[in-house]
Amino acid sequence: MSARTPDTARDIPEATVARLPVYLRALIVLADAGTATCSSEELAAAAGVNSAKLRKDLSYLGSYGTRGVGYDVEYLRYQIAREIGVTQDWPVVIVGIGNLGHALANYSGFRSRGFRVVALLDADPARHEEVVAGLDVRSFDDLEGIVEEHDVSIGVIATPAVAAQDVADRMVAAGITSVLNFAPIVLSVPEGVDVRKVDLSIELQILAYHEQRKAVTARAEDAS
Repeated sequence: MSARTPDTARDIPEATVARLPVYLRALIVLADAGTATCSSEELAAAAGVNSAKLRKDLSYLGSYGTRGVGYDVEYLRYQIAREIGVTQDWPVVIVGIGNLGHALANYSGFRSRGFRVVALLDADPARHEEVVAGLDVRSFDDLEGIVEEHDVSIGVIATPAVAAQDVADRMVAAGITSVLNFAPIVLSVPEGVDVRKVDLSIELQILAYHEQRKAVTARAEDAS
């Protein structure tokens, strides 16, 4: 499976698309540190990948660096940002303003990465008096009007699992075509709607697995 970008009509493998934001984050750190150019090895180390994979990924963008010089950090940063579409301002709506929703609403990285939270929605009337990150928490029933008013195509679900599918259905019906799901449930959406799932408990369980393996290895070494 590959992603076709509207500006260039290039086919880029999904695995490469998933790494481009990682490269962009590394380039932002390098630029903030005053680094003008970097080698593929330096950028790969900053991004946590091997340099051969990085060079292959960047070749899909037509960026090969300059022999003996490396990559121009600012230009490559712009090139990747343009490719993944964050040189424009993407309106985002967050549904579910519990603890996680509060944290997401207050996350300053959205604005600096090309995303603008335009609305916070919750089904609980008790939350409608709240102001979070300068935005009034509004009724979930306002979803359709907000999507139309702000031309929203990206929605974030931070609700309990029991409500997530209904929220996704309403989002899709309202015209949202990309969903970031923090609820611990697999969503069913129509073809043409993209879903990215963030499950913090699964990530912690993966870390627990690695910790367990390290403990077993350490005991085996102590016993030998």
